[in-house]
Amino acid sequence: MSTLRSSVLLQHDADTVWAVVRDTSAVSRWFPAITSSSGEAHRRTVVLADGSTLVEDIVTLDDDLRRMQYSAVDGDLPIDRHLGTVDVFDLGDGRSFLVYSTEITPDSFAGAFHSAIDEAVAHLPAHLG
Repeated sequence: MSTLRSSVLLQHDADTVWAVVRDTSAVSRWFPAITSSSGEAHRRTVVLADGSTLVEDIVTLDDDLRRMQYSAVDGDLPIDRHLGTVDVFDLGDGRSFLVYSTEITPDSFAGAFHSAIDEAVAHLPAHLG
């Protein structure tokens, strides 16, 4: 299993960042490798830039901890095990820190997922304005 981690310091308060992350069905708005997304509070479907579709269960959506976890459970990619975790930490003074971690098997997906997550995390400040 591969473990990936990306992070970014944001000049936005944690509640503002969390509002973006917790809107799980709208992940395509800030994650460039996802061309469209739809769903509900507990399940979403994402379409990747290459046209592949993933169905993801929302495992955790904790407003107190500002933690969202999801797991790819179906779709076009032969993923054996997957858990994505996004944590938003309040640093005070209108700043926050976002950490995006992923565990994935098979390891052959690690490079592509890590690149996509790095790109999304780097894009988040521009999305927030």
